[in-house]
Amino acid sequence: MGKRLSNLILALAIAVLFSAGVRPAFAQEPFYKGKTIRIIVGFSAGGGYDTYARVIARHLGKYIPGNPDVIVENMTGAGSLIAANHIYKAARPDGLSIAHISGGLFFQELLSQQGIQFNSSKFEYVGAPFQDNSVMAFSKASGITSMERWMASKTPVKVGGLAPGASTVDLPKILKSTLGLPIQVVSGYKGTADIRLAVNSGEVAGSCNAWESFKSTWRKELESEELVIVLQLIPNAHADLPNVPLAINYAKTDEARKLIQAGVHDYGTVARPFVLPPGTPKDRVQSLRKAFLDTLNDPEFQAEAKKAQLDINSVPGEALEKIVNNVFKLDPALVAKLKQALSSK
Repeated sequence: MGKRLSNLILALAIAVLFSAGVRPAFAQEPFYKGKTIRIIVGFSAGGGYDTYARVIARHLGKYIPGNPDVIVENMTGAGSLIAANHIYKAARPDGLSIAHISGGLFFQELLSQQGIQFNSSKFEYVGAPFQDNSVMAFSKASGITSMERWMASKTPVKVGGLAPGASTVDLPKILKSTLGLPIQVVSGYKGTADIRLAVNSGEVAGSCNAWESFKSTWRKELESEELVIVLQLIPNAHADLPNVPLAINYAKTDEARKLIQAGVHDYGTVARPFVLPPGTPKDRVQSLRKAFLDTLNDPEFQAEAKKAQLDINSVPGEALEKIVNNVFKLDPALVAKLKQALSSK
């Protein structure tokens, strides 16, 4: 009799919960079911950041419990600073908004640059699809087809850039400071697709970008040999570019080498983060981190990435978080030198 009464009470309790619109834990649907995740890209459509985000978005949902839709939106301006500030200050921390921004903004925060309205240590890091292998490239028409020609230029060579915090601006400035290269950064473009148009029209001579982005989004220019890779901004030559010289080998002082290591080589590791707003529930952070890595290992995603010539060399969210935190542990004297280099015109 007592057991039958207990079962009756349990049945009545469950009925009351359902009538009130509340489901017991064992019957709850996944949070993401029926929802839409936005990936906010801080640059214009058609560039490297946008291309990676859109390919990832097409596969990410199937690895998230509840299989939400995933869409990509572009929020351009200030080298993705507008998108970074938005995800930090305005986006709801519910796991439905992810930003894909430039990791160079973390260095801008370190250097106390204007406009930073976020604290990098409070972002939740989903991961990065690859680590940048940055290079300097110029149009054949510009005449800058080798380091010798660049170094011999009597006038500063114009390179297209986005805004402070983007590799297209920061890395050329560090090269100018450490190697004395004749460079004039022309900034203000909304994305690397816009820079590509400027290079093709002769408005600027070239740009700094990841080799991975050049391969994917400048394919026509590379295949026609109208674009020439002149310098690699990485510690060791990329397998695709065995005969292109390294910037570090042109450094003449120990200080210059340290600046290139901190401001150029280390930059590449954190260059392409996917981040969540502070306060996003930890279970959703972990779910998105796992889904992100599962997506990058998905055979269909990899086939699409290969077709688009997108390299994958992922950085897990936990590792990315630690690397970003280490940026803020740099020697103060080195930070002062970096600030001086990045403040130059």
